[in-house]
Amino acid sequence: MMKYARMAIVLVIDMLIINFSYILAFLLHFDFDVDSAVFTMHFGVFNSNIFAITLIHLLALGALGVYASIWKYAGSREAINIIFGTALGSLAVLAYMAVTRKIIPGSIALGACIFIMLLIGSARFVYFLFQKLRTPGSFDNFVLRIGRKNIIGDRVTKVMIVGAGDTGSMIIKMIKQRSEYGRNVLVAIDDDPSKRGKKIHGVKIAGGREKIKHFSRVYGIDEIIIAMPSSGNKAIKTILEECSKTRCRIKVMPGFTELMDDKIPIKDFKDADIREMLQRQPLRLNTREISGYIEGNIVLVTGAGGQIGAELCRQIVRFNPRRIIALDIYEDMLAELKNEMENSYPQSEFEIVVGSVRDKCRLRILFERFKPHVVFHAAGYKNISLMEDNAGEVLINNIIGTKNLLDLSEEQIIRKFIMISSDRAASPAGVMGAAKRLCEIMLRDRSAGSQTSYCAVRFGDILGSNDAVISLIKKQIAARGPVTVESAEAVGYSMTTEEAVQLAIQAGAISSGGEVFLPYMGEPIKTIDLAESVIKLSGYVPNEHIDIVVSEPEANKEAASIFVPDTEGFEETAHEKIYVEKAPDSKPELLKMLTPGEATEFEEEVKRIAYSKPEEIKEWLSQMLSENKAE
Repeated sequence: MMKYARMAIVLVIDMLIINFSYILAFLLHFDFDVDSAVFTMHFGVFNSNIFAITLIHLLALGALGVYASIWKYAGSREAINIIFGTALGSLAVLAYMAVTRKIIPGSIALGACIFIMLLIGSARFVYFLFQKLRTPGSFDNFVLRIGRKNIIGDRVTKVMIVGAGDTGSMIIKMIKQRSEYGRNVLVAIDDDPSKRGKKIHGVKIAGGREKIKHFSRVYGIDEIIIAMPSSGNKAIKTILEECSKTRCRIKVMPGFTELMDDKIPIKDFKDADIREMLQRQPLRLNTREISGYIEGNIVLVTGAGGQIGAELCRQIVRFNPRRIIALDIYEDMLAELKNEMENSYPQSEFEIVVGSVRDKCRLRILFERFKPHVVFHAAGYKNISLMEDNAGEVLINNIIGTKNLLDLSEEQIIRKFIMISSDRAASPAGVMGAAKRLCEIMLRDRSAGSQTSYCAVRFGDILGSNDAVISLIKKQIAARGPVTVESAEAVGYSMTTEEAVQLAIQAGAISSGGEVFLPYMGEPIKTIDLAESVIKLSGYVPNEHIDIVVSEPEANKEAASIFVPDTEGFEETAHEKIYVEKAPDSKPELLKMLTPGEATEFEEEVKRIAYSKPEEIKEWLSQMLSENKAE
């Protein structure tokens, strides 16, 4: 209804403009001498044919697409349509007058034509300006380029735009103005019924999301660009599912502000990400709680060069710490992080320290120099299959490294200690999970009677990490397959790096000491379904372009750890998506071995067993965990 009301208003305005233009042309032609007999005669002819003349002009404008455009996104094409539509209408009026043997001076018809062009164009331009001024920053990119041709090379990528809003309009305009992109937008899709059948920069809005598959076939589309940066995860997920039914490459657009500033060329638009289809919702943080233990304090992040450690630095700096100390053994990664932090947060104090958590003397110097208040321990090996064959390094790096930090944190009376753990620690089936579980026990026991609040946060599969399931699938797709999955029934959970880090920071705020926190990871998804989705998002058809092969898991790989937060053994916390393990106390024998000191019996035992065969190391870890279960 609103659509037809707007159209009626536009037609009424144009009717008034057409008639006003003719009246003004008559007055100027006869020097405003309205009493002359000649004026009365010719104006009488116009007056008796006013409805036919008005209708002819409206039909001519409609035939040139003036009423099929969305004027909020007007450009050179719409201006040209007005010029030719008005000229066509004036010629048609003269032809009509000739056929009916009535006379209107040609100079009056010409004058009326010019006035109609100016007034209708001005009315659209005023509306265009009004709409642009209502959108902050959008007016800056308005450039009217009349008659510019879009020259495309021999090989053209046929594009469909999903989302005919501000971002979609900007992308269509960019593609048309830049032939070097090698793309041609043939059709647009939008769920707004009032937009359907209209055009943006000459591109027709053909229908809603349910027509994506249909029109991709009709137009022979090669690439679908989703231009809906402000839409929620649920809407994007639904659209991605529709797009995945086609054989098109799928890309997701950045924010509208970035496009306005021309910061991102089309070639750099990101491919559609499986995380949108997983419909991951961001955690809602209690910023007041977090600021209470980070703001104004010195924060140490170990493993800062890694994916989790780097993201910790990026998010911690937003809570105004006094200083961030970034520790890692790999100087190249730290150098990249340092440049990023200095460019993004030039006012923050960011210190780089190259060193290993295995070196207790180096750590002691660091603690005494910087005197941190909060420690985020993200250093440690995490590649499950690789470290199964290098189990000794896991013991030295993950267990001894963690104990070194626990000892120094206790000596320096650190306020908060947050360790990054793994969901593999829940039911350890390999070296990585068992070592993480042992570290959790160490941390929990150290917390008893301590002034430092210790906690651990378990993560599942992190989207985008090198050893994540999705990353492995993408690498296999890049190699043209096959994509291998362990089992047709295997399921797992995944979370984004941002979510995982937000969880760790929030856990530090709600920790009172000794907890093991776990996230709500969403609904489980079969690995084979995940593989099919990633293949579709890459523009291929599963088992046609890229084969999916089901294989039995290798003996040295852990079975997938599945975290179900509402099962027995977990309980809710003050945060809706964070759960805490009901952890039993370990036996006093281990607690005694973990007393702070330079060289404890436990450390010596770990170092001794680290040089054993992998099978012996696994047996030792199993025995340690078995001995420290609740009776």
